[in-house]
Amino acid sequence: MNDKVDKLVIFLAKRDGIDKLVKTFQYVSKLVHWHVETTHPDVAQRFKQWEVASGLSRKAFRSGRFLTGFNALRRSPGPTPTFQLLAILANAGEMVYFFFDHFLWLSRIGFLDSKLARKMSFISAFGESFGYVFFIVSDLIVMREGLEAERKLLGSKESSKHAHESIKKIRADRVMRLMAIAANVADLTIAVADIEPNPFCNHGVTLGISGLVSAWAGWYRNWPS
Repeated sequence: MNDKVDKLVIFLAKRDGIDKLVKTFQYVSKLVHWHVETTHPDVAQRFKQWEVASGLSRKAFRSGRFLTGFNALRRSPGPTPTFQLLAILANAGEMVYFFFDHFLWLSRIGFLDSKLARKMSFISAFGESFGYVFFIVSDLIVMREGLEAERKLLGSKESSKHAHESIKKIRADRVMRLMAIAANVADLTIAVADIEPNPFCNHGVTLGISGLVSAWAGWYRNWPS
């Protein structure tokens, strides 16, 4: 029990940990609002206010976050030219997303002209979508290479402790990348709802489930080992 409490404290001490918790509040509120909107309008309005407040809080938490993409490129652009290109495109999209998200937040709280909100939302969501596509492609390529490496290790006649450890690491990495892909696909769905509104992506259930998938996949990835 104490170990779980310690891990929760460590998780919530991280900016990403707080973000995933508040994101859970945001999208649970969205689902509840959709569910009771017609039957209990007063309750629905309260959950709508919680959803909006959570969304604005997350934008405040992400102040300066666009620098993480630049730092990722500076520290580890990729082992091959292909991965370097994918990393540049993915992180460039993410930097655009987080940078213009600042202006979206300022326009929604009334500090900047509220008319800017729609334009900032579109640019931010477009950069987000652009980056997610290349993050997903990168993870799929690494997973394919991991599967090939695992098959070679399983097919080899040698059965050593090193081989078992390598397979264990490959499988653990695959799980983390599957979580990343799930989160990125979910967030891509949410971004598309901003770029090109449509009945499917903009539906309360679609957005709510997508937000929770993203939050909980991120929760899993950031949980202390």
